Amino acid sequence: MTSPWLVGDVGGTNARFGLVTRPGDSPESVAVLQVSQHQGLPDAVAAYLDRHGGGVRPEAACLAVAGPVQDDRYQLTNADWSGSVSELDIPYVELLNDFEALAVSLPHLAGDDLLSLGGPDPLDGRVRKVRAVLGPGTGLGVAGLVPAGSGWIAVPGEGGHVAVPAVSDLEIEIVRALRADGLPYVDAEHLLSGTGLPRLHRGLALVRDAAPEPMTASEIVASDDPLAVETVEVFLALLGGFAGNVALTLGARGGVYLGGGVLPRISGRARESAFRARFEMTAPALSGYIAGIATSLIVAEQPALTGAAAWLTQRASNVDQV
Repeated sequence: MTSPWLVGDVGGTNARFGLVTRPGDSPESVAVLQVSQHQGLPDAVAAYLDRHGGGVRPEAACLAVAGPVQDDRYQLTNADWSGSVSELDIPYVELLNDFEALAVSLPHLAGDDLLSLGGPDPLDGRVRKVRAVLGPGTGLGVAGLVPAGSGWIAVPGEGGHVAVPAVSDLEIEIVRALRADGLPYVDAEHLLSGTGLPRLHRGLALVRDAAPEPMTASEIVASDDPLAVETVEVFLALLGGFAGNVALTLGARGGVYLGGGVLPRISGRARESAFRARFEMTAPALSGYIAGIATSLIVAEQPALTGAAAWLTQRASNVDQV
């Protein structure tokens, strides 16, 4: 390396950046910028390098973005940033979906990086079984990690946009109420995300014939109002069913890992909630199969930056071997 690598985790609300000075090292000089305060990705990258990177010009970058990517182009799902990474004026840039980067980070997480949400202990990075990662942030991300040779292949997707896994009578009533309220199709992200929590709160109010004050996701998870408390309970139960569906779809016997910005704020409530019970109820005919899958909350700081750094290290290693 003649100059540092830039790594980034760009969501709908915040853009996190760091620098990697040697292959295999953890990101340094990590800083968080607000997406709303910058005109686009090139502006945010330039601001980070100027304010926090000492004006260095990276020789390579790996940027994880919250939205679909196609070749060198990106489009944030929950913000108006879009374009091509060629506009960054960095010689080599890899572009990943944000949960693709989280998936790459999984073999590098252990111990205090994870909090059990039920089931067996998480497997360490040497055990080579398919893993899944999902989580509610501004949106709802999903990705898989599949063993391949001596390494891993991340499998990104847009699983957050499948139909919401409403099973109980109450959940079905909430979906019906929201459809009648003007939301023709209710997908998982509509309820299981930072933007979805207020919608779920409203749907529950419609079912309960209540008239609550509008609340943000942060206000809902912090409130002891009975309707807000019940909203979080329904949210965690639905998330357990969604996680079970992902585990079955990918055959994620290496574990299901949960990321995103919402769950760390309510980790204690998640452990005491119906999350794990609903996870195991997903497939009654395969109860032993799904009960053997660990569910873990990622509590490590900046795991997507860890994944982006690991991605660049792996690419550098592959080039060296050619």
